[in-house]
Amino acid sequence: MNILIVGGGMGGTILANNLARRLAPELRAGKAHLMMLSASDKHMYQPGLLYLALGRMTPDELYRDQASLLEPEIEFYVDPVEEFQLDQNRVKTKSGKTYGYDILVIATGSRPVPEMIPGLAENAETFYTEQSALKMFKRLQTFQGGRVVIAVGVPHKCPMAPLEITFMLHDYFKDRGIRDKVQLHYTYPIGRVHSLENVAKWATPEFDRLGITYETLFNMKEVDGKNRVVKSEEGTEARYDLLITIPAHKGMEIVEKNKLGAGGFIPTDKVKLTMEGRPNVYVIGDTTNIPISKAGSTAHYQAETLGENIAAIVKLGAPVRDHDGKVFCFIECGKDRATYAMFNYTTPPDPKAPTKAVHWFKMAYNKLYWASARGLL
Repeated sequence: MNILIVGGGMGGTILANNLARRLAPELRAGKAHLMMLSASDKHMYQPGLLYLALGRMTPDELYRDQASLLEPEIEFYVDPVEEFQLDQNRVKTKSGKTYGYDILVIATGSRPVPEMIPGLAENAETFYTEQSALKMFKRLQTFQGGRVVIAVGVPHKCPMAPLEITFMLHDYFKDRGIRDKVQLHYTYPIGRVHSLENVAKWATPEFDRLGITYETLFNMKEVDGKNRVVKSEEGTEARYDLLITIPAHKGMEIVEKNKLGAGGFIPTDKVKLTMEGRPNVYVIGDTTNIPISKAGSTAHYQAETLGENIAAIVKLGAPVRDHDGKVFCFIECGKDRATYAMFNYTTPPDPKAPTKAVHWFKMAYNKLYWASARGLL
Protein backbone atom coordinates (compact mmCIF):
# COMPACT_ATOMS: atom_id res chain seq x y z
CA MET A 1 0.00 0.00 0.00
CA ASN A 2 1.41 3.38 -1.04
CA ILE A 3 0.93 6.18 1.50
CA LEU A 4 1.76 9.69 0.27
CA ILE A 5 1.98 12.72 2.57
CA VAL A 6 2.03 16.15 0.92
CA GLY A 7 3.43 18.79 3.25
CA GLY A 8 6.33 18.75 5.69
CA GLY A 9 4.97 20.94 8.47
CA MET A 10 4.11 19.79 11.95
CA GLY A 11 1.09 17.67 11.01
CA GLY A 12 2.74 15.90 8.09
CA THR A 13 5.99 15.31 9.97
CA ILE A 14 4.40 13.86 13.11
CA LEU A 15 2.12 11.66 11.01
CA ALA A 16 4.96 10.34 8.84
CA ASN A 17 7.07 9.44 11.88
CA ASN A 18 4.08 7.91 13.64
CA LEU A 19 3.35 5.71 10.63
CA ALA A 20 7.01 4.78 10.17
CA ARG A 21 7.02 3.30 13.67
CA ARG A 22 3.57 1.69 13.55
CA LEU A 23 4.19 0.15 10.14
CA ALA A 24 7.85 -0.79 10.60
CA PRO A 25 7.33 -4.51 9.82
CA GLU A 26 5.20 -3.78 6.75
CA LEU A 27 7.67 -1.18 5.45
CA ARG A 28 10.59 -3.59 5.87
CA ALA A 29 8.66 -6.36 4.10
CA GLY A 30 7.64 -4.10 1.21
CA LYS A 31 3.93 -4.42 2.05
CA ALA A 32 3.69 -0.68 2.66
CA HIS A 33 5.49 2.31 1.18
CA LEU A 34 5.68 5.74 2.87
CA MET A 35 6.62 8.95 1.06
CA MET A 36 6.61 12.67 1.85
CA LEU A 37 6.69 15.52 -0.67
CA SER A 38 7.54 18.99 0.61
CA ALA A 39 8.11 22.44 -0.82
CA SER A 40 11.17 22.98 1.40
CA ASP A 41 14.14 21.11 2.83
CA LYS A 42 13.79 23.16 6.04
CA HIS A 43 11.30 22.80 8.87
CA MET A 44 10.31 25.94 10.77
CA TYR A 45 9.11 26.12 14.37
CA GLN A 46 6.34 28.60 13.60
CA PRO A 47 5.38 29.55 17.22
CA GLY A 48 8.91 30.91 17.60
CA LEU A 49 8.12 33.80 15.25
CA LEU A 50 6.24 35.55 18.07
CA TYR A 51 9.39 35.51 20.20
CA LEU A 52 11.56 36.54 17.25
CA ALA A 53 9.46 39.69 16.80
CA LEU A 54 10.22 40.67 20.41
CA GLY A 55 13.92 39.80 20.31
CA ARG A 56 13.56 36.70 22.48
CA MET A 57 14.61 34.16 19.84
CA THR A 58 16.96 34.33 16.86
CA PRO A 59 16.24 33.10 13.31
CA ASP A 60 18.62 30.14 13.49
CA GLU A 61 16.67 28.75 16.47
CA LEU A 62 13.58 28.39 14.27
CA TYR A 63 14.91 25.86 11.75
CA ARG A 64 16.04 22.27 11.35
CA ASP A 65 16.74 20.24 8.22
CA GLN A 66 13.50 18.42 7.44
CA ALA A 67 15.31 15.17 6.57
CA SER A 68 16.89 15.10 10.05
CA LEU A 69 13.44 14.98 11.65
CA LEU A 70 12.22 11.97 9.67
CA GLU A 71 12.58 8.26 10.36
CA PRO A 72 14.88 6.59 7.78
CA GLU A 73 12.03 4.47 6.35
CA ILE A 74 10.31 7.60 5.01
CA GLU A 75 11.14 8.52 1.41
CA PHE A 76 11.48 12.29 1.42
CA TYR A 77 11.62 14.54 -1.63
CA VAL A 78 11.67 18.33 -1.99
CA ASP A 79 9.38 18.44 -4.99
CA PRO A 80 6.28 20.63 -4.55
CA VAL A 81 2.97 19.24 -5.81
CA GLU A 82 1.40 21.26 -8.61
CA GLU A 83 -1.57 19.06 -9.57
CA PHE A 84 -3.75 16.83 -7.43
CA GLN A 85 -5.10 14.26 -9.90
CA LEU A 86 -7.47 12.68 -7.41
CA ASP A 87 -9.52 10.71 -9.93
CA GLN A 88 -6.32 8.90 -10.97
CA ASN A 89 -4.98 8.54 -7.38
CA ARG A 90 -1.83 10.48 -8.18
CA VAL A 91 -0.15 13.88 -7.92
CA LYS A 92 2.06 15.74 -10.36
CA THR A 93 4.99 17.76 -9.05
CA LYS A 94 7.03 20.77 -10.10
CA SER A 95 9.74 18.47 -11.49
CA GLY A 96 7.16 16.93 -13.83
CA LYS A 97 7.09 13.59 -12.02
CA THR A 98 3.88 11.84 -11.04
CA TYR A 99 3.48 9.93 -7.80
CA GLY A 100 0.71 7.41 -7.30
CA TYR A 101 -0.91 6.55 -3.97
CA ASP A 102 -3.45 4.33 -2.29
CA ILE A 103 -3.80 6.75 0.60
CA LEU A 104 -3.11 10.49 0.27
CA VAL A 105 -2.71 12.93 3.18
CA ILE A 106 -2.79 16.65 2.40
CA ALA A 107 -1.03 18.73 5.07
CA THR A 108 -0.01 21.85 3.17
CA GLY A 109 -0.79 24.43 5.86
CA SER A 110 -1.96 28.02 5.50
CA ARG A 111 -0.54 31.45 4.72
CA PRO A 112 -1.19 35.03 5.88
CA VAL A 113 -2.88 37.28 3.33
CA PRO A 114 -2.62 40.88 4.61
CA GLU A 115 -2.93 42.03 1.00
CA MET A 116 -6.66 41.23 1.16
CA ILE A 117 -7.15 44.47 3.14
CA PRO A 118 -6.14 47.59 1.14
CA GLY A 119 -3.16 49.28 2.80
CA LEU A 120 -2.60 46.63 5.48
CA ALA A 121 0.52 44.95 4.08
CA GLU A 122 2.22 48.30 3.46
CA ASN A 123 1.43 49.91 6.82
CA ALA A 124 1.26 47.17 9.46
CA GLU A 125 3.80 45.03 11.27
CA THR A 126 3.19 41.31 11.65
CA PHE A 127 5.10 38.20 12.78
CA TYR A 128 3.85 35.36 10.59
CA THR A 129 7.03 35.07 8.49
CA GLU A 130 10.70 35.33 9.45
CA GLN A 131 11.10 38.46 7.32
CA SER A 132 8.07 40.24 8.80
CA ALA A 133 8.97 39.22 12.38
CA LEU A 134 12.48 40.68 11.98
CA LYS A 135 11.01 43.86 10.49
CA MET A 136 8.62 44.13 13.44
CA PHE A 137 11.49 43.62 15.90
CA LYS A 138 13.44 46.51 14.36
CA ARG A 139 10.34 48.73 14.33
CA LEU A 140 9.60 48.04 18.00
CA GLN A 141 13.17 48.88 18.98
CA THR A 142 12.85 52.39 17.58
CA PHE A 143 9.30 53.03 18.84
CA GLN A 144 9.33 55.69 21.57
CA GLY A 145 5.64 55.96 22.40
CA GLY A 146 2.17 56.55 21.03
CA ARG A 147 -0.92 54.57 20.18
CA VAL A 148 -0.34 50.93 19.26
CA VAL A 149 -3.29 49.24 17.58
CA ILE A 150 -3.42 45.43 17.39
CA ALA A 151 -5.90 44.66 14.58
CA VAL A 152 -7.11 41.10 14.07
CA GLY A 153 -8.44 39.39 10.94
CA VAL A 154 -10.04 35.93 10.74
CA PRO A 155 -9.45 33.10 10.22
CA HIS A 156 -5.84 33.12 11.40
CA LYS A 157 -3.17 30.69 12.48
CA CYS A 158 -2.70 30.25 16.25
CA PRO A 159 -5.92 31.36 17.95
CA MET A 160 -4.15 32.79 20.99
CA ALA A 161 -1.64 34.92 19.04
CA PRO A 162 -3.67 38.18 19.24
CA LEU A 163 -3.92 37.94 23.02
CA GLU A 164 -0.30 36.81 23.42
CA ILE A 165 1.23 39.63 21.40
CA THR A 166 -0.91 42.18 23.27
CA PHE A 167 0.14 40.93 26.72
CA MET A 168 3.77 40.55 25.63
CA LEU A 169 3.84 44.09 24.22
CA HIS A 170 2.60 45.38 27.60
CA ASP A 171 5.63 43.82 29.32
CA TYR A 172 7.97 44.76 26.47
CA PHE A 173 7.15 48.46 26.77
CA LYS A 174 7.16 48.20 30.57
CA ASP A 175 10.70 46.78 30.51
CA ARG A 176 11.80 49.62 28.23
CA GLY A 177 10.37 52.12 30.72
CA ILE A 178 7.91 53.61 28.24
CA ARG A 179 4.64 51.79 29.06
CA ASP A 180 3.23 55.08 30.39
CA LYS A 181 3.86 56.61 26.96
CA VAL A 182 2.10 53.79 25.07
CA GLN A 183 -1.61 53.22 24.62
CA LEU A 184 -2.38 49.62 23.64
CA HIS A 185 -5.65 49.26 21.71
CA TYR A 186 -6.95 45.86 20.56
CA THR A 187 -9.61 45.21 17.92
CA TYR A 188 -11.46 41.95 17.21
CA PRO A 189 -13.97 41.08 14.48
CA ILE A 190 -16.78 39.58 16.60
CA GLY A 191 -18.67 40.83 19.65
CA ARG A 192 -16.05 39.80 22.24
CA VAL A 193 -12.25 39.88 22.51
CA HIS A 194 -11.79 36.24 21.45
CA SER A 195 -13.72 33.69 19.41
CA LEU A 196 -13.77 31.20 22.32
CA GLU A 197 -16.28 32.56 24.85
CA ASN A 198 -14.50 31.36 28.00
CA VAL A 199 -11.17 32.69 26.75
CA ALA A 200 -12.82 36.06 26.10
CA LYS A 201 -14.34 36.06 29.61
CA TRP A 202 -10.88 35.41 31.06
CA ALA A 203 -9.01 37.92 28.86
CA THR A 204 -11.34 40.92 29.18
CA PRO A 205 -10.65 41.63 32.89
CA GLU A 206 -6.93 41.06 32.21
CA PHE A 207 -7.07 43.80 29.57
CA ASP A 208 -8.93 46.07 31.99
CA ARG A 209 -6.38 45.45 34.74
CA LEU A 210 -3.46 46.32 32.45
CA GLY A 211 -5.09 49.41 30.95
CA ILE A 212 -5.44 47.87 27.48
CA THR A 213 -8.42 49.28 25.58
CA TYR A 214 -10.37 47.19 23.11
CA GLU A 215 -13.03 47.43 20.43
CA THR A 216 -15.08 44.46 19.29
CA LEU A 217 -17.13 44.04 16.11
CA PHE A 218 -14.24 45.64 14.23
CA ASN A 219 -13.71 44.01 10.83
CA MET A 220 -10.85 45.67 8.98
CA LYS A 221 -11.90 47.32 5.71
CA GLU A 222 -8.84 49.39 4.75
CA VAL A 223 -5.79 51.15 6.17
CA ASP A 224 -5.13 54.82 5.44
CA GLY A 225 -1.37 54.92 5.92
CA LYS A 226 -1.07 58.66 5.25
CA ASN A 227 -3.43 59.53 8.10
CA ARG A 228 -2.54 56.45 10.19
CA VAL A 229 -6.10 55.19 10.49
CA VAL A 230 -7.60 51.69 10.29
CA LYS A 231 -11.17 51.76 9.02
CA SER A 232 -13.70 49.03 9.80
CA GLU A 233 -16.56 47.55 7.79
CA GLU A 234 -18.80 48.73 10.62
CA GLY A 235 -17.93 52.39 9.91
CA THR A 236 -15.60 53.03 12.84
CA GLU A 237 -11.95 54.10 12.78
CA ALA A 238 -8.90 53.34 14.92
CA ARG A 239 -6.06 55.87 14.85
CA TYR A 240 -2.55 54.47 15.33
CA ASP A 241 1.08 55.45 15.60
CA LEU A 242 2.13 51.81 15.26
CA LEU A 243 -0.13 49.22 13.64
CA ILE A 244 0.37 45.54 14.40
CA THR A 245 -1.83 42.99 12.70
CA ILE A 246 -2.75 39.36 12.95
CA PRO A 247 -3.86 39.11 9.32
CA ALA A 248 -6.49 36.77 7.97
CA HIS A 249 -5.14 33.53 6.53
CA LYS A 250 -5.97 31.36 3.53
CA GLY A 251 -4.91 27.85 2.69
CA MET A 252 -2.00 27.36 0.32
CA GLU A 253 -2.33 28.58 -3.26
CA ILE A 254 -1.90 25.07 -4.65
CA VAL A 255 -5.15 24.04 -2.94
CA GLU A 256 -6.99 27.00 -4.45
CA LYS A 257 -5.49 26.44 -7.92
CA ASN A 258 -6.65 22.83 -7.87
CA LYS A 259 -10.12 23.94 -6.72
CA LEU A 260 -10.04 21.61 -3.72
CA GLY A 261 -11.67 24.10 -1.36
CA ALA A 262 -12.78 27.71 -0.99
CA GLY A 263 -10.04 29.95 0.39
CA GLY A 264 -7.58 27.08 0.18
CA PHE A 265 -9.32 25.15 2.98
CA ILE A 266 -10.42 21.64 2.02
CA PRO A 267 -13.89 20.42 3.12
CA THR A 268 -13.03 17.74 5.67
CA ASP A 269 -15.03 15.28 7.77
CA LYS A 270 -14.29 16.42 11.32
CA VAL A 271 -14.43 12.90 12.76
CA LYS A 272 -12.87 10.78 9.99
CA LEU A 273 -10.51 13.55 8.73
CA THR A 274 -11.28 12.49 5.15
CA MET A 275 -11.77 14.95 2.33
CA GLU A 276 -15.46 15.15 1.50
CA GLY A 277 -16.26 12.69 -1.29
CA ARG A 278 -12.76 11.14 -1.23
CA PRO A 279 -12.53 8.23 1.25
CA ASN A 280 -8.82 7.60 0.56
CA VAL A 281 -7.78 11.28 0.87
CA TYR A 282 -7.15 12.68 4.36
CA VAL A 283 -6.60 16.29 5.40
CA ILE A 284 -4.97 17.57 8.59
CA GLY A 285 -3.82 20.80 10.22
CA ASP A 286 -4.44 24.25 8.80
CA THR A 287 -5.51 22.78 5.45
CA THR A 288 -8.90 21.60 6.74
CA ASN A 289 -12.06 23.69 6.85
CA ILE A 290 -12.98 22.19 10.24
CA PRO A 291 -14.09 25.12 12.47
CA ILE A 292 -11.51 24.57 15.21
CA SER A 293 -8.26 26.31 16.02
CA LYS A 294 -5.56 26.40 13.37
CA ALA A 295 -2.77 25.51 15.79
CA GLY A 296 0.19 23.17 16.04
CA SER A 297 -1.53 21.07 18.67
CA THR A 298 -4.57 20.65 16.40
CA ALA A 299 -2.31 19.16 13.72
CA HIS A 300 -0.48 17.10 16.36
CA TYR A 301 -3.62 15.43 17.72
CA GLN A 302 -5.05 14.91 14.24
CA ALA A 303 -1.78 13.28 13.17
CA GLU A 304 -1.93 10.88 16.11
CA THR A 305 -5.52 9.90 15.28
CA LEU A 306 -4.69 9.47 11.62
CA GLY A 307 -1.50 7.53 12.35
CA GLU A 308 -3.48 4.99 14.33
CA ASN A 309 -6.20 4.79 11.69
CA ILE A 310 -3.99 4.48 8.60
CA ALA A 311 -1.90 1.82 10.34
CA ALA A 312 -5.13 -0.01 11.19
CA ILE A 313 -6.27 0.21 7.56
CA VAL A 314 -3.00 -1.42 6.48
CA LYS A 315 -3.06 -4.08 9.21
CA LEU A 316 -6.80 -4.65 9.77
CA GLY A 317 -8.53 -3.21 6.74
CA ALA A 318 -10.45 -0.46 8.56
CA PRO A 319 -9.87 2.60 10.82
CA VAL A 320 -10.35 2.15 14.55
CA ARG A 321 -11.07 5.56 16.12
CA ASP A 322 -12.85 8.87 15.63
CA HIS A 323 -11.16 12.24 16.02
CA ASP A 324 -12.45 14.26 19.01
CA GLY A 325 -11.16 17.72 18.02
CA LYS A 326 -8.67 18.02 20.87
CA VAL A 327 -6.65 21.25 21.04
CA PHE A 328 -4.14 22.48 23.64
CA CYS A 329 -2.90 26.07 23.40
CA PHE A 330 -0.48 27.90 25.63
CA ILE A 331 -1.37 31.56 26.23
CA GLU A 332 1.64 33.75 27.00
CA CYS A 333 0.42 36.52 29.31
CA GLY A 334 3.56 38.65 29.26
CA LYS A 335 7.25 37.96 29.58
CA ASP A 336 7.08 35.47 32.47
CA ARG A 337 3.48 34.34 33.03
CA ALA A 338 1.26 32.04 30.99
CA THR A 339 -1.88 29.95 31.11
CA TYR A 340 -3.43 27.48 28.68
CA ALA A 341 -6.66 26.48 26.99
CA MET A 342 -7.54 22.82 26.44
CA PHE A 343 -10.74 21.82 24.65
CA ASN A 344 -12.34 19.54 22.06
CA TYR A 345 -15.53 19.32 19.99
CA THR A 346 -17.73 18.90 23.07
CA THR A 347 -15.81 20.47 25.99
CA PRO A 348 -15.05 24.23 25.96
CA PRO A 349 -11.80 25.67 27.37
CA ASP A 350 -11.56 26.99 30.92
CA PRO A 351 -8.38 29.10 31.27
CA LYS A 352 -6.97 29.46 34.78
CA ALA A 353 -5.02 32.35 36.30
CA PRO A 354 -1.59 32.73 34.63
CA THR A 355 1.46 31.39 36.46
CA LYS A 356 5.22 31.45 36.03
CA ALA A 357 5.26 27.64 36.03
CA VAL A 358 3.13 27.42 32.86
CA HIS A 359 5.33 30.04 31.20
CA TRP A 360 8.46 28.01 31.89
CA PHE A 361 6.71 24.90 30.62
CA LYS A 362 6.06 26.79 27.38
CA MET A 363 9.72 27.85 27.24
CA ALA A 364 10.73 24.22 27.68
CA TYR A 365 8.36 23.18 24.90
CA ASN A 366 10.07 25.65 22.55
CA LYS A 367 13.13 23.40 22.92
CA LEU A 368 11.21 20.10 23.04
CA TYR A 369 9.31 20.86 19.83
CA TRP A 370 11.85 19.01 17.72
CA ALA A 371 11.26 15.83 19.72
CA SER A 372 7.53 16.38 19.30
CA ALA A 373 7.90 16.72 15.51
CA ARG A 374 9.73 13.40 15.48
CA GLY A 375 6.71 11.91 17.23
CA LEU A 376 8.59 11.21 20.46
CA LEU A 377 6.36 13.38 22.66
